[in-house]
Amino acid sequence: MIRREDDGYWLGHQETIAAHHEDVFAALTTPAGLTRWFPLAAQVDLREGGLIVLGWDEKFARKTTVAILDYGAAGTIVWDWFASHGDAHAPLYWIVEPAVESGSIVSLEQGPFLGDSDSLVAMAEEAQFWAWHLCNLRGVLEANHDMRKIRPL
Repeated sequence: MIRREDDGYWLGHQETIAAHHEDVFAALTTPAGLTRWFPLAAQVDLREGGLIVLGWDEKFARKTTVAILDYGAAGTIVWDWFASHGDAHAPLYWIVEPAVESGSIVSLEQGPFLGDSDSLVAMAEEAQFWAWHLCNLRGVLEANHDMRKIRPL
């Protein structure tokens, strides 16, 4: 979903995951959880102002460092994210809520993106990137699957 606000364009995704909300939130906030679905290695200083280091190899030779802009232990975290195309600043706002009958609802909002063509290209790339990764997160949690067994550290 794309929406226009006063500050720019916002990208939104929502995924229902048949897993307990604490397990889903841990997949966004802990090294063990993150490495199940996203990076090969991770380090997390879980607090507002802390850092998440995503290692794209086991020794962190290639890494992305993400500041935690906001954190709420009940299920919210904001990653200070830069979209890949043109390094557009577009934080990720994650919310994980319990859904009694279906497990958890993960909401992801990203933005704001400006209205120029480069920013809109970045938004389109991010929309596809995060849709795929949210699907991956759901598959990993619902199947109780650990990506490290397929791509070991």
